[in-house]
Amino acid sequence: MVLNLVKMITMANLLSMFILMEVVADGFRFGVDGLRMDYYIMSCPFAESIVKNTVNRALQDDPTLAAALVRMHFHDCFVEGCDGSILIDSTKDNTAEKDSPGNLSLRGYEVIDDAKEQLEDQCPGIVSCADIVAMAARDAIFWSEGPVYDIPKGRKDGRRSKIEDTINLPFPTFNTSELISAFGKRGFSAQEMVALSGAHTLGVARCSSFKNRLSNADANLDSNFAKTLSKTCSAGDNAEQPFDATQNTFDNFYFNALIRKSGVLFSDQVLYTTPRTRNIVNGYAMNQAMFFFDFQQAMVKMGKVDVKEGSNGEVRQNCRKIN
Repeated sequence: MVLNLVKMITMANLLSMFILMEVVADGFRFGVDGLRMDYYIMSCPFAESIVKNTVNRALQDDPTLAAALVRMHFHDCFVEGCDGSILIDSTKDNTAEKDSPGNLSLRGYEVIDDAKEQLEDQCPGIVSCADIVAMAARDAIFWSEGPVYDIPKGRKDGRRSKIEDTINLPFPTFNTSELISAFGKRGFSAQEMVALSGAHTLGVARCSSFKNRLSNADANLDSNFAKTLSKTCSAGDNAEQPFDATQNTFDNFYFNALIRKSGVLFSDQVLYTTPRTRNIVNGYAMNQAMFFFDFQQAMVKMGKVDVKEGSNGEVRQNCRKIN
């Protein structure tokens, strides 16, 4: 009987070990086709630490770059997928994505360039610019006290970057239906859209993107906050207004601002004024842990939108131009 008990315990332990091995294996295989958590473990083992250290150094010098790097990843993935196309410079024959009106305020390209230069020294032709952008956004969120999460790697860089493609970016004047539609076309639910909108807990908006709310007497805008926005805009279209009171810290203050009718953009505030998304906003405002969990899940999903793999892309030697 004792022998049988020992055998049962041994079998149970072996089964547990096999299950654990399968979970770990699934974790490494996680992703779209060739995307894997351990994609660079053999070909460029220090890739992750190089990107993280580069991002951390940049943010120590300028904490506002955290929002910029997250926004860059979003603007990259929403146009032609997560393929680093936002990084390509315009030429005399082509006006690239980065020079469209919606992208002119993007910053942080030099951070990506710095990481890429170091990676090319360590392991030339291995780490894609698209992966660097995705990793930099993840590391910026963690640096800003946001959730810790990992992402699968293995994206290739795209060969197309055209200004006309940026029409697919959501506009700050979008209502909830338009936001749900824009995100839905890329496979996101309304809940995931609200979670991703929470990235606005970092950073600022320029007056040009919200001044129309002031002239139209927006009923969903707190009167005192409207005065704050008007004061900001008195300095011109490029004057900046933080999305919430902790612009360099990743938290749920953004959602609390929406409840107070103090959302900066029209596309922010409609998330609370619309019944379909109001309860989601209330939930995230009351429970930061729930927001963090849903946000990290949505970010991993966003990082897999229309990725280029194999011969559909390349690994650029210089992130600013096609090989």
